[in-house]
Amino acid sequence: MPQGADEGGTDPAAGAAAGPPVPARAPRVLGVDDFALRRRTRYATVLVDVEASRVVDVLSDRTAEVLADWLAQHPGAEVICRDRASAYSKAIRQAAPHALEVADRWHLLQNLSNALEKTCHQHRSCLRKHAEQEARPSPPKIEPLQDLPRTAMVERTRHRYEDIHRLLDEGRTVNGIARDLDLDPRTVDKYKKTPLDDLLASAANRRPNTGISPFKPYLHLRLGQLGNKAVGAHLHRELRERGFRGHVRTVERYLARFSIGEAETVHAPMPSPSTVAAWVTRHRELLTEEEEDQLLRVRLACPDITRACDLTWAFLDITRNLRGTLLLEWIHQAVQDAPKPMRGFANGLLQDLDAVTAGLTLPWSSGIVEGHVNRIKTLKRAMYGRASFKLLRTRILTHP
Repeated sequence: MPQGADEGGTDPAAGAAAGPPVPARAPRVLGVDDFALRRRTRYATVLVDVEASRVVDVLSDRTAEVLADWLAQHPGAEVICRDRASAYSKAIRQAAPHALEVADRWHLLQNLSNALEKTCHQHRSCLRKHAEQEARPSPPKIEPLQDLPRTAMVERTRHRYEDIHRLLDEGRTVNGIARDLDLDPRTVDKYKKTPLDDLLASAANRRPNTGISPFKPYLHLRLGQLGNKAVGAHLHRELRERGFRGHVRTVERYLARFSIGEAETVHAPMPSPSTVAAWVTRHRELLTEEEEDQLLRVRLACPDITRACDLTWAFLDITRNLRGTLLLEWIHQAVQDAPKPMRGFANGLLQDLDAVTAGLTLPWSSGIVEGHVNRIKTLKRAMYGRASFKLLRTRILTHP
């Protein structure tokens, strides 16, 4: 008899993998959500007793057929909390038609935030135009740079440039020059295409010019204020106070390029669509004064974004205060004059109106279910993602 098998020939390990028994009836308030067995490939479904905060069962798929079969075999659910997946809704209508469906509020707010972000993205041109009108300096006259220091790096760069261009004048190819000078062809190509002054300036500082990029809007603002009185050393100290770690000559080089009209156009600072969405959906008292000012400028820049922000705040008020009775009025306003992404969100609510209204009226939600999903992810990591579904299910059901 193999070690570990009992007299009846049953392997105890196989019995353990089957998992503990599942109650014959579903809990009164059932939570349903999916999680990835293998991301973007295979998914399973976890069923949770919301009132007891306990996992009831784990299903091997997230299709409507699998959930409908379980609900038919385990009657008793009166309230079912779910996300907005159509498969779960279909299964509930088929196998538990008398149960009250409750759409999860977190997923509703996520969909709302995505619609607001799309609106901001579609109107970025309005934001850009408004920001550039607010921060448009007049180009000042700045004294040119002094001669570069004769460091070893500068001299090596100068000699390398002369050697490469001498060979180029003789008709040599980039690859041929690279072999003769023992250089990478990309280095030869850079020396071929880049002016000597830029190469020398970079060699003198030994830092990429991009280090100053985040501070260029501030430099432009100060140049517009100071005009001919702008001094590189003074501006360098101001930038250092704001986090700049570059050399003073980096600032002076940029000022010199600005004075002769070679500095590239710098777009005025503008928050990203995701940042705007985060500001609008956050509690207003948690915003800093600077964030409130920037959000006000965003709203002033575009009436469509302003309308989207107002609708978002109204929906947040309905969600946080469980005023689901106002949902139809909100949808009517959004469909009537909201930007296209917000209208799409409102039309999606109409397709799942009963569940959404319940989610915005009743205290039940899928928050407890999401907590168990996070616990399942921890168990999966502890098992290095190698466990079979049966073993993973057993661990989920036996670990509180």
